[in-house]
Amino acid sequence: MTHRILTKWIEPYVLLETLKKHFEMKDYTFDGFSKNTVKKEFLKALEKENTLGLYMKNVNKFYIFTSLKKIDLDKIFDFKPEDYETTEDINKPFDMVDMGKAEAGFIIL
Repeated sequence: MTHRILTKWIEPYVLLETLKKHFEMKDYTFDGFSKNTVKKEFLKALEKENTLGLYMKNVNKFYIFTSLKKIDLDKIFDFKPEDYETTEDINKPFDMVDMGKAEAGFIIL
């Protein structure tokens, strides 16, 4: 699947609250020691249909959003193609956020 790396700034609260209107949310909190273990759990949870993962800058959480139907992120947020980049590399959204080069990464399996 194609993952999205959000490069346009968006208020984290607005991002989460908007997603919560369309999805059921679960979060996975981690610290420096547990990050890799929690990330594995997070990626496993993404294997369900109509599930979206979110990783944001400066937040020690991974978010899982599930819906009964397919959701179009571009419609929900009015994203334009220049607001994000896409990648097939599952590590790139995490790396870009960790390096501060992206606001958030959407992980879609």
